[in-house]
Amino acid sequence: MSYRWTPALLTLIALLAAHSAASAQERLRLAWAGFSPTNSPIWVIEDRKLMQKQGVQPEIIAISASPTVLQALLANEIDAASISVTTLTSSRLAGADTVMIVGVVPTFVDHIVSLSNITAVEQLRGKTAGVNRLGSTSDLGLRLALRKLGIDPEKDVKIIPTGGTAERFAALSKGITQFTIIPEPFLTQAEKLGFRNLYNITDLKIPFWWNGILSREAIVKTKRPLMLKLTRAMIEAMHIIKTEKEYAKGLFKKNLGVADPEGLERAYKDYANVFPEVPYPTPDGVKTMLDDMARANPKAASADPKNFVDLSLVAELEKSGFIKQLYKK
Repeated sequence: MSYRWTPALLTLIALLAAHSAASAQERLRLAWAGFSPTNSPIWVIEDRKLMQKQGVQPEIIAISASPTVLQALLANEIDAASISVTTLTSSRLAGADTVMIVGVVPTFVDHIVSLSNITAVEQLRGKTAGVNRLGSTSDLGLRLALRKLGIDPEKDVKIIPTGGTAERFAALSKGITQFTIIPEPFLTQAEKLGFRNLYNITDLKIPFWWNGILSREAIVKTKRPLMLKLTRAMIEAMHIIKTEKEYAKGLFKKNLGVADPEGLERAYKDYANVFPEVPYPTPDGVKTMLDDMARANPKAASADPKNFVDLSLVAELEKSGFIKQLYKK
């Protein structure tokens, strides 16, 4: 018996097969907050389809604020999030089972920017600083940096919330503030506006997870193979950024809306150098945050930073030889 396969029937069969394949794929819901190169590995995962290559269909969502990302994670609306240690520590101390599974940016990649007549860090005493908002990563980064530099952020200076990068520049221009904290690629813009790049906070090497991949212990336990694939994709994405300079700068330009070649070059240098090859979410980056919180929160003083991280996913991939193969070591 022979069959006549019409074009319409062949098209229908192809569509059904495609739908069946898509339905069979694993799905991952991943959110990120903050338009910064800290999130560029997520942009690579999306652009290069690194999850699809592992048989996973991702839903990658940009959310405006970290608290909203946390709410989505705790409500099981997402599986993981690209976010800072501030969200991790506050949520876990409040009883959540949040945990960092990949470390992405292990320190502050920021600069103290001041008015041009301020030429030394010591001259910041008695001045007013602007940060995004009190309690934010920019606020904490500035306070920790000032302490390292011998300036008491509580007594020697005044810190006020002024908003995002554009608002911080405006506050400087109007004399409302005399210094602030700014990451690349916006530092070049600050210099063109006549402000001074006073100090590179990265040089202080403060252990702090400015960015990492957070999930929940329950999710890691029930969806471990999926979380392992996400970890693999993050490691590969960071490798791509570190080894494909022009591609990475193109992503920065596209997602940040910054076209200045010098700013993009300096941003690439800052972030490519800081992304780890083997991204263990080490406890020391959590301890810095807990130590700061301990001033006002007894729970933070007694908390063990080891309980806030899960090293096992990165460890499994390192043991498999994947990372060594990636970097051809």
